[in-house]
Amino acid sequence: MKTLQTLLILAITTTTAMAQNTLPPNTIDVTGEGIVRVVPDEVTINIRVENTGENTKTLKEQNDATISEVLKFLKKMDIAEKDVRTEYMNLSKNYDHNSKTYTFAANQSLSVKIRDLKKYEPVMKGLLDTGINRIDGVNFSSSKEDALKSEARKKAVENAQMKAKEYASALNQTVGKAVSISEYNNSSGPQPMYKMAMMDSSSNGGDQTIALGEIEIRTTVNVSFLLN
Repeated sequence: MKTLQTLLILAITTTTAMAQNTLPPNTIDVTGEGIVRVVPDEVTINIRVENTGENTKTLKEQNDATISEVLKFLKKMDIAEKDVRTEYMNLSKNYDHNSKTYTFAANQSLSVKIRDLKKYEPVMKGLLDTGINRIDGVNFSSSKEDALKSEARKKAVENAQMKAKEYASALNQTVGKAVSISEYNNSSGPQPMYKMAMMDSSSNGGDQTIALGEIEIRTTVNVSFLLN
């Protein structure tokens, strides 16, 4: 029969071994960033028609007439239906304190995606001729965005691994396998910056109307590596 002292030693040894096995591994946590820059080859134009008055039915008819002209023009320019989208329709009521009367403002917005930048100038001019009275924004993008995002992710992981190795080297240690990785989503999207690539406008006498610049696809990842 084992003595009480022997049993106590066995219990302490077992508890110590279990505690050692449950200790978290030594890790090094770093953030990696991957950036890919490219000249855009697509553009999305956000347009709007707005009419104000006292009769809502008349306002709708005016807006519908303009939107109808816009859609006819875009079809004539061979802009695919999938690249034209109604973003919103809005009707607001306003009170004029001077005249003590109510007026209404009717808005309808469309986004138009142009996949051939050579069409940008004629499409923009034609849209203005249809009667729209608002341009809410012009956003450039790349048709290769998915592939660029994949490339940015790879660069971000490589950047994280490089940082981890630099930290570990300073400690005379080595980096093991990755045990966790998470991606930070940048909600702001691609941002135009750096190089200015001017659009060829030979069709309108060489006048320069837009500067494409470069967009950047940026990905940030958090990676945890084992530290040996």
